[in-house]
Amino acid sequence: MRVHLGCDHAGLELKSHLIEWLTANGYEPVDHGPFVYDAVDDYPVFCLRAAEGVVEDRTAGLDSLGVVIGGSGNGEQIAANKVKGVRAALAWSEQTASLAREHNDAWVVAVGGRMHTLDEMTRLVEVFLATPFPGDERHVRRIGQMAAYEDTGVLPPLPDSALDGPPPAVDA
Repeated sequence: MRVHLGCDHAGLELKSHLIEWLTANGYEPVDHGPFVYDAVDDYPVFCLRAAEGVVEDRTAGLDSLGVVIGGSGNGEQIAANKVKGVRAALAWSEQTASLAREHNDAWVVAVGGRMHTLDEMTRLVEVFLATPFPGDERHVRRIGQMAAYEDTGVLPPLPDSALDGPPPAVDA
């Protein structure tokens, strides 16, 4: 599996570590930068490229995922999600890393380089990469609703239960 990586200065050390770890574990890392430390670099430059790399690979039928890394991972996740077709998820626990794949078929995981130890972050990435998307109908349906909105800008219809209005107030 090919793994596209992008980060900012706060994720540079983890990215270097992950490239070694990925290679040792049979993955093919693709480094989208940065390549040197710059305390004022702009993460979108690198994270957008990593996310685009994932989309290009998957469109070509290749098995590919991505990892974006920053101080918190929040901005990097937002940047990756701006790439059409990408679903990027912020992972802060093994459970959020696995659920990103199981429920959302996330293609990119974001991690915070200042939030966890090197070993913890490596484990989050490991869980994300190893977790398959089982394709349960309800998750496929929800992903389809988001994809359709991304393509058309038309909101999905409300379910019948939402058309009745809010529930009545309960006296305390």
